[in-house]
Amino acid sequence: MSFVHLHCHSEYSLLDGANRIDDLIGRALEFEQPALAITDHGNLHGAWEFQEKAKKRGIKPIIGMEAYVAPGDRRARERVGGDRGKPYFHLVLLAQNSTGYKNLVKLSSLAYTEGFYAKPRMDRELLAKYNEGIVVSSACMAGEIAHHLLSDEYEQARSAASWYADVFRDRYYLEVQAHDSENQATLNQRVFQLAAELNLPVVATNDAHFLNRSDHDAHDVLLCIGLGKDFSDNNRMRYDEGLYFKSAPEMASSFPQRKDVLENTLRIAEESAIQFSKQYKVPSFPLPPEVDSENELLVRLAEEGARERYGADLPEHVRQRLDYELGVITKTGYAGYFLIVADFIKAAREKGIPVGPGRGSSAGSIVAYSLKITNIDPLKFDLLFERFLNPERVSMPDIDVDFCFERRGEVIEYVRQKYGRDSVGQIITFGTLKSRAAIKDVGRTLGFTPSETDYLAKLVPNHPNFSLTVKEAIERIPEIREFYTPRKDDTREVKERKERYRQLLDFAMKLEGL
Repeated sequence: MSFVHLHCHSEYSLLDGANRIDDLIGRALEFEQPALAITDHGNLHGAWEFQEKAKKRGIKPIIGMEAYVAPGDRRARERVGGDRGKPYFHLVLLAQNSTGYKNLVKLSSLAYTEGFYAKPRMDRELLAKYNEGIVVSSACMAGEIAHHLLSDEYEQARSAASWYADVFRDRYYLEVQAHDSENQATLNQRVFQLAAELNLPVVATNDAHFLNRSDHDAHDVLLCIGLGKDFSDNNRMRYDEGLYFKSAPEMASSFPQRKDVLENTLRIAEESAIQFSKQYKVPSFPLPPEVDSENELLVRLAEEGARERYGADLPEHVRQRLDYELGVITKTGYAGYFLIVADFIKAAREKGIPVGPGRGSSAGSIVAYSLKITNIDPLKFDLLFERFLNPERVSMPDIDVDFCFERRGEVIEYVRQKYGRDSVGQIITFGTLKSRAAIKDVGRTLGFTPSETDYLAKLVPNHPNFSLTVKEAIERIPEIREFYTPRKDDTREVKERKERYRQLLDFAMKLEGL
């Protein structure tokens, strides 16, 4: 009997999932599982990376998320069960095909822009509107069905399940889980009862938040970092030790009389098929009536700007460089990009918003200099255009622009007004736990003082030309190795102190890079 994980969290369930995507794929291959789903909390941040890596390693990727569903209208700010309850239920959504993936994207975006209250929430209205191509399972104990079943609200559970089964016809599954959390066995029994009454299929999952059972404590520390809690706090949220990435035999042992719940995972995987292709969609610049193309306008403005910079009669070396760059830019189709950047920089200057003189590889372009995108003469400083845009290795140009931080919002708003809000987006940046940050964050949850963790963290080299991981630092820095390795002649007090630091460094090694 094989099995496919359909409820699985990667590190993109930020500070809640401790699974690196490479590790998840490797584990699935080790267990000879044919496919794998990633269902991060409320987002699709890992979708592209996951499907690219999965395809390269020969495992079928299933893209999904564990969504947050508002108890009523997504716009209402209300909680389940009054003021002390949660303002959302969990629900697992899996893309069955490209239409389903597009609908997942739509649902995720609207959950953030319209339904955000504690978490990005969608509601039944959105689920009904964008249901096509999506497979749904009822999720964990935080799901709507589980909430009602464990609250002895059987009719409400039945009503909710019926609604989902009707909207997601032949694509809705009740979910049972294979771990030993409190009330999980009771919930599984009631789910099977409800499924029998409504003639609904049941699927087995394990809500994997970490890779191995032995990773539980490290994941627990990660939770503490995310929640700002102490590791020793008895009243904080804790996860069951069984929420790791299990093999098919382990899953089967939890449901010995119900082979169907594992077979249904294979059925969902077989019915899932998404193919991505990478395609650049270069933005276009609105042209004035007298101009036929972006290339024509770029050449005209660059020529005018060059004469303003270098004089009416362009020196031969300037003419050669200008013609060369314009040839590359127009052939690669990036004229519109230059025009757009030049336009919003010009608009900023006209509004009196300070703009930087140019930074990064774009300073090597005489076209950028002629358009007043940059204010640094690349010929004077012998800067290379090929570092910015190389005809032998075509990649998207990237112009770094610095605006006054107090008024940069005005520039963004100008671009939104000119091109439409739907055409403008800001890029997210993910931070990772580097060696020093891992030591400080882990130490804080374990009760170390700031001075203790600062001293230890500063022993780890962290320079642009020389930095070490925690593991490398233990091996190569004698002072850190002294903290980590007990000696035979150490006193009991010293051994206890070292054991405390050893625990900190062990956890830091496991969490570093997440």
